[in-house]
Amino acid sequence: MASSALSGTHHRLLLPCFLRRLPRPRSRSCSRLRLAACHADTLLSSSGAQGPPSPAACSSASSAGGFSDWLLTNGLPPGKVAILERPVPCSRGGKDRPLHFVAAGQDLEAGDVAFEVPMSLVVTLERVLGDESVAELLTTNKLSELACLALYLMYEKKQGRDSLWYPYIKELDRQRGRGQLAVESPLLWIESELDYLNGSPMRDEVVVRDEGIRREYNELDTLWFMAGSLFKQYPFDVPTEAFPFEIFKQAFVAVQSCVVHLQKVSLARRFALVPLGPPLLTYKSNCKAMLTAVDGSVRLLVDRPYKAGEPIIVWCGPQPNSRLLLNYGFVDEDNPYDRIAIEASLNTEDPQYQEKRMVAQRNGKLAIQKFQAKRRKLFLKCCHT
Repeated sequence: MASSALSGTHHRLLLPCFLRRLPRPRSRSCSRLRLAACHADTLLSSSGAQGPPSPAACSSASSAGGFSDWLLTNGLPPGKVAILERPVPCSRGGKDRPLHFVAAGQDLEAGDVAFEVPMSLVVTLERVLGDESVAELLTTNKLSELACLALYLMYEKKQGRDSLWYPYIKELDRQRGRGQLAVESPLLWIESELDYLNGSPMRDEVVVRDEGIRREYNELDTLWFMAGSLFKQYPFDVPTEAFPFEIFKQAFVAVQSCVVHLQKVSLARRFALVPLGPPLLTYKSNCKAMLTAVDGSVRLLVDRPYKAGEPIIVWCGPQPNSRLLLNYGFVDEDNPYDRIAIEASLNTEDPQYQEKRMVAQRNGKLAIQKFQAKRRKLFLKCCHT
């Protein structure tokens, strides 16, 4: 989706970014894309009052500008990207809430550094817990990194504008855990929307993940008590008393949609929330660009040329579409890692059942066996007898 080049000096600087509205995309027949864009705020709750379209558009531009100013003020070096916005059709309440996204601020070539975010602007467990040994203890026991990060952001949200992270949390709240297709994870779908998944294994996966989030919620008080940094800052805010489960779940899903898995770093820095990272970046399965930790910053090298105004794309990892839908709310039609589980079993009424079962067993297979059928492969690789 190419756009015209940015004018003036903005094509050389990240910020102040040049905000403008992109052409409205063609309407899609899938009502899911329209419905899912309009759930309640996630990390930074508001009064719920919404202005008319023009003030909302101004508010959107102001929001991006404030986020950009915060990044520069806190040490972000000038880069080669801009924060733009695209309109999102929304049937809940009939309001159009634009999504922000990171786009090329100038023409880029493959291998160019699009931006570098200093680690001082990256949220990791090292920052949240203040002690790497505590991070290892908690995340190898009952709590995931996502739960720890979600709890930290909820506490920071309570501070409002007094929090260092207020502009970033506000930007995450704007996105509400949605990717660039403006669709939330099924974990936040209402019951009538989940009916679309009837007959699919995905419905059961949603239930299992939801139960896992609830188990982590029940362990938040342990995290708060053991993590001295959190206990000292919020001695009277017991997590399960300060935050209802639904609020934690929304925060958890928002963190899940934008957390970055950094390589070749300590455990306490492995999972990171990176400003200018997802959900402002567009995920794809067939690209090679990754956010990487380099010399005290998180850097993005693009893997393809871009024209000014085009959305920047990053790799979402080797995940099947079922995982992409659950984590980020989208599927990738060109996903080379997509697969489906197919279950096959021997017929117990077959006169040769026992002989076939022994043959299968000698080849490392069971009488009831699941196979992973990968994309564009018509045959399963089974044992030859």
